[in-house]
Amino acid sequence: MNKILVPYDFSDVALHALNFAADLARKVKEHCTVNLINVIEHPTPDTIKTMGIVDYDPMEAVYIKQMMITMEEKMKALMADAKYKDIDLNYKIVLGQPFHEITNEITTTGVELVVMGTSGVSGAEEFLVGSNAERMVRYSKCPVITLSEESNVSSVQDIVFASNFYEVPASFVEHIKRLQAAFDAELKIVKINTPASFTTTRHDMKQMSNFVEKFDLKNYSLDIYNHTNEEDGIVAYAEDMGADLIALGTNQRRGVGHFINGSIAEDVVNHSKIPVWTFGLDAE
Repeated sequence: MNKILVPYDFSDVALHALNFAADLARKVKEHCTVNLINVIEHPTPDTIKTMGIVDYDPMEAVYIKQMMITMEEKMKALMADAKYKDIDLNYKIVLGQPFHEITNEITTTGVELVVMGTSGVSGAEEFLVGSNAERMVRYSKCPVITLSEESNVSSVQDIVFASNFYEVPASFVEHIKRLQAAFDAELKIVKINTPASFTTTRHDMKQMSNFVEKFDLKNYSLDIYNHTNEEDGIVAYAEDMGADLIALGTNQRRGVGHFINGSIAEDVVNHSKIPVWTFGLDAE
């Protein structure tokens, strides 16, 4: 892991994400940079002419210029914080749409992990969090760690890995193994059994045993957890086990498929009090 990206809007949860990323950069053995991106979102135009040409608003230009100056001053102050002197910390300020700019940064600079908050400041300043975190979880082409509270990397000892263990790509499992190695943690591998998709304990244990043997997983435990639905079951199991991080694959489907299968990870992200690592099963 050589490059971590942190969408940063100076909210409390963005600071939690930065501190988590900084701790992770200190922990990994190879050199790792932490890059902050602050997106100044272009205000929605009030007037659009019939030919599609947006009216020029001088006040809008003044607003954007002032925001650029303010964010630059804040970023320079953050860079000067002695707390981050021992890591390779950089920043970028861009004008645009947050999800697009973050995605572009991932694609063009080889980002290997995004760490971001799941809620933030309200009103016009809410640029990088909330719904943008959900979109990153759904569509990111690299792993994403989301968190809503302060969390220490050193405290991550148990990682819940929940799956249906059906047609899981080998490339995805390699990311899980890298995640486990980065934190030097135990994998708590679990199948959430629900009334809507009930399977027997014998079936599930055999399926999970075959899974870990196929991919040569180490330092793990196997469990089956009964709940009314998968998303709440994952969160409840993690709480019952006192786990420190949840790892999930996302289907990254579009349209109706998303509503059927794609919202589990997003629901977990929205309800979990511990960090959640997600990556698309079809991202590579």
